[in-house]
Amino acid sequence: MNITQKIQILLVDDHEVVREGLRAVLESKGDLQVVGEAGDGIQAVELALRLKPDVILMDIDMPRKNGISAIHDIVVEQPEAKILVLSSFSEDTQIVESMRAGALGYMLKAVGTDALADAIRRVYAGETPLTPLVARRIIATMTPTRSEPRLVEVLTERELMILPLVVRGLSNKDIGLQLGITTRTVGTHITNMMSKAEVENRVQLSMLAVRQGLTSVFNDE
Repeated sequence: MNITQKIQILLVDDHEVVREGLRAVLESKGDLQVVGEAGDGIQAVELALRLKPDVILMDIDMPRKNGISAIHDIVVEQPEAKILVLSSFSEDTQIVESMRAGALGYMLKAVGTDALADAIRRVYAGETPLTPLVARRIIATMTPTRSEPRLVEVLTERELMILPLVVRGLSNKDIGLQLGITTRTVGTHITNMMSKAEVENRVQLSMLAVRQGLTSVFNDE
């Protein structure tokens, strides 16, 4: 990315000192720019809808309206919003509800600054960054059922080639470049895969693939 075309970020955290620290760290990267700050969920929704930032970095535990509710309200109004959760909480409920509300990724506040900046870039590119711990938490909540589709049986050979790339969080464009097919074709394949897998989004598809032993998201550890 040309550094003159910076990724515009809305910071949402109820602690001013945390926002100040995040602003300093992120803007030192050159390609990231903080365009707004919110100290609670209500303000986050208002600023998100007015500023339309490229990426929203969202805390969970906040006054007036928590982060999960804010994510839901933002996505209802702006389905294209790209939201990355940055939280100190690693409980199953908060992680899963954040992703169901519409967050594209979930990072813990213990993450390093370089990894956080990279996660923001990945969310901006339409990818779904999840730390191994977060991925495990999501998988743990997915209870298999007798009617659960077996991906190896319902997906085509081409779809099974695309699946590991989806799990890795690659964008449709990057998947297409790796496989020599168009971005639009990749999108069609993924839509078909989600329909066959009976899931609602790429995160659920990825977690199902991992739980069925088709691929792994833990290679980063």
